[in-house]
Amino acid sequence: MKIRHLHTFIIAVVAVLFVSCGDFLEVSPDNRALVDTDSKITNLLVSAYPDQSAWLLCELSSDNADDNGSTWTTTTALEKQAFTWSDASEDQQDSPQAIWDGYYHAIASANQALQAINDLGNPTRLNAQKGEALICRAYCHFVLVNVFCKSYGANSSADLGIPYMSKTETKVSPHYERGNVADVYSKIDADIQAALPLIDDQIYSVIKYHFNRKAAYAFATRFNLFYRNYNKVIEYAQNVLTSDPLSVLRDWQYGGTLSNNDNFRPDWYIGNDNRATLLDITTQSLWGRVAGPSFGGSKYSHNAMIADNETVSSSGPWGSSGMFYFRSASYSQIPKVISRKFVEYFEYTDPVNGIGYPHIVQAEFTTDEALLCRAEAYILKKDYDNATKDLATFMTAYSSAGALMTRTKINSFYSGIGYYTPTIPTVKKHLNPDFVIETGEQENFIDCVLHLRRILTIHEGLRWFDVKRYGIELNRRTIEGNTNISVSSDTLKVNDPRRAIQIPQNVINAGITANPR
Repeated sequence: MKIRHLHTFIIAVVAVLFVSCGDFLEVSPDNRALVDTDSKITNLLVSAYPDQSAWLLCELSSDNADDNGSTWTTTTALEKQAFTWSDASEDQQDSPQAIWDGYYHAIASANQALQAINDLGNPTRLNAQKGEALICRAYCHFVLVNVFCKSYGANSSADLGIPYMSKTETKVSPHYERGNVADVYSKIDADIQAALPLIDDQIYSVIKYHFNRKAAYAFATRFNLFYRNYNKVIEYAQNVLTSDPLSVLRDWQYGGTLSNNDNFRPDWYIGNDNRATLLDITTQSLWGRVAGPSFGGSKYSHNAMIADNETVSSSGPWGSSGMFYFRSASYSQIPKVISRKFVEYFEYTDPVNGIGYPHIVQAEFTTDEALLCRAEAYILKKDYDNATKDLATFMTAYSSAGALMTRTKINSFYSGIGYYTPTIPTVKKHLNPDFVIETGEQENFIDCVLHLRRILTIHEGLRWFDVKRYGIELNRRTIEGNTNISVSSDTLKVNDPRRAIQIPQNVINAGITANPR
């Protein structure tokens, strides 16, 4: 298998003489020709989307994985490093190095497009391209700050951020400061605000592979939820969900009729004509293999213990998971429980020797997730009636139990179960955010929306961000033979510095401050 490494440089003549953080921040996205026409700018923006994935790293860092024991194997060393919250030594696909390189490469392309537009005098005919470049830049920084930093919160003005690249780099080996999380979020917000009025779907030939208007507003919805601007979450979600949210949610009932075998469900899930999928991003990743129905990657995975008690096969106010239209796949030969939403697509560069690149297509933003973001915003504003409407709408699409999602049933279910322990797992975990969650109804509703988002976004890494946002402590356990449970003494506490994944070693060597350990 060929592993891709990004080595991008500004000045080819001196590239061999300098190896530093400039390698991944000083990208010249198109050094073959001057970017000086509308069509060249438009084409350049194809590379403003990251070609690397954070899903494997974030998913295995979260509580969506167990150690399934000595019988099973990994595909790469990165899986164990992610699961044990260890600083990664790997630099292949899915690693912190690949994520850092891939996302900063995309940012550099966005900045190059913005510079080219500026050089042409910022003509209004390029407003749509400018909007796409700005929203891509904001999105890439958003992922980077949530992977490599602490969550946004009360201490964000003191927490280490990531370099925010807002212009093309022209110097060799410049020094970059990480700044702080609050500053990064402020700059992301400014880029989003500038981008939204400019986005125009008319410039896209395949709309769902670009930040179309609905995808941009879905990103703004998620960002403002993390940024704690709940009124904006509700405002932006309206642009995604319309006045009839059920009409734009995924047709889970139809999806559930498709076979779990082959690519039937994944192809439908990411399909360009699927009304719920708003943005597809193609990335180089082994996650389709590691999380797929294969023996490799089975050691650290989403198993029946998690699925039955916490995620895709768990009970809730709706009753049992038998009410769900879209049932996950399980196999007698391997411990994985899999929601068939994506698969590996292998690009052969040398078919004779079987060499090439593994890819996945990520449905990065969906109407379903935007609805749950809005429900969470309503809960945090203590508007439980509107939150209940959104949760019931989601369950109407996802199951035959939408009518069961009443305010009374939500309160009754989550107040009636005990808190999770590794040996007696439940869907309810202690929440320790740096803001007040009232015991009783507010906590019950937060438990519900986190429960549903965990089911909806299984395998997609978003659970790791929710773990960080809500200060959920994690335990690691090993399950031998589905019954013998041993619990590790290593616990990820609320203020554990490992919640911020370590930046790559070559970045540290170049002089950028490492995350504390």
